[in-house]
Amino acid sequence: MSKKDFYDVLGVAKDASDRDIKKAFRRMAMKYHPDRNPDDNAAEDAFKEVNEAYEVLSDKQKKAAYDQYGHAGIDQNGMGGQGGFGGGAGGFGDIFGDVFGDIFGQQGHGGGRRSHVQRGADLRYTMDLSLEEAVKGCEKTITVPTLVACEVCDGSGAKPGTSAKTCGTCGGIGQVRMQQGFFSVQQTCPSCHGEGQVVSDPCTSCHGQGRKQQTKKLSVKIPAGVDTGDRIRLSGEGEAGSHGGPSGDLFVQVNVRDHAIFERDGKHLYCEVPISFIDAALGGELEVPTLESRVKLKIPAETQTGKLFRLRGKGIKPVRGGAVGDLLVRVVVETPVNLSGKQKELLREFESAMDERQKHHGPKKHGFFDSVKKFFEDMT
Repeated sequence: MSKKDFYDVLGVAKDASDRDIKKAFRRMAMKYHPDRNPDDNAAEDAFKEVNEAYEVLSDKQKKAAYDQYGHAGIDQNGMGGQGGFGGGAGGFGDIFGDVFGDIFGQQGHGGGRRSHVQRGADLRYTMDLSLEEAVKGCEKTITVPTLVACEVCDGSGAKPGTSAKTCGTCGGIGQVRMQQGFFSVQQTCPSCHGEGQVVSDPCTSCHGQGRKQQTKKLSVKIPAGVDTGDRIRLSGEGEAGSHGGPSGDLFVQVNVRDHAIFERDGKHLYCEVPISFIDAALGGELEVPTLESRVKLKIPAETQTGKLFRLRGKGIKPVRGGAVGDLLVRVVVETPVNLSGKQKELLREFESAMDERQKHHGPKKHGFFDSVKKFFEDMT
């Protein structure tokens, strides 16, 4: 037996919890494991020390004796000097199965029969919706390819009148023990592929699978207010489970298509509305679309392009509750096109009149060019 301090071997404090001790053992054992350090005697010795330390510190009685008397207390309890690799209770096999079972596919020391009943896989279906459908809610019919339980064999995979038999290779465990050097690991049984049972006379309808591919139609109710990324869960509409296990679920993933007029941001809607130069300068009234109707929007005089107007309560009611969002209208001043000669002449006269008091009539333009002028002056 190693005379090193067991707490130092595992790198834990003396008041470490059982969980911390186990985590430390896992980390150190993986570091010095012989499979990771072939032909490394130092690593093998360190691995034995780690195993000795864990065997003592994971046992309450042995740990208490060690804490009180040190190694002498452990020797008095019959540990011996073989480093814990014996086949008795509390030996290496027990510790290895407990800590490394998840790595090598074991189900705890001693194996035990595995459950053949398994839940079916979940499925996902992407549903495209228009903005109107997403906001108001609707009901859709979808077609989903999935695996369903075979009606002929009732999901057993065996021909009617027969049944699956326990696998003779693994004894129904689904795994077989493989010897690798001085320790053994469990692997999936090659005869039953982990099922624990074999079907000698398979069902002719599903060819022994117990499930069949089938396309089914489902009606999906879309609640009002859903948005892209939302999921609707249909319990039990996924793939059928194996050996009579429960079916998985179907998750309908919502994708809202782009709209020709509105842009959505959560519960709010945005839209751009063109206005004439005259309405922007003198003010006026616009008819603005909403998802339900049309509303009148007053445009004040001297409105600049890009100005936002908020129409409260004309947005979307969130699917998870809360106040209805707003509609934000961005006005864009439209430049007139296809002007006649007379119209062009009038605009030039208007421009001449504007030039006389440019700072008063176009403060943004005047300020911008003043800034540009100052910029170039500073450069020189």
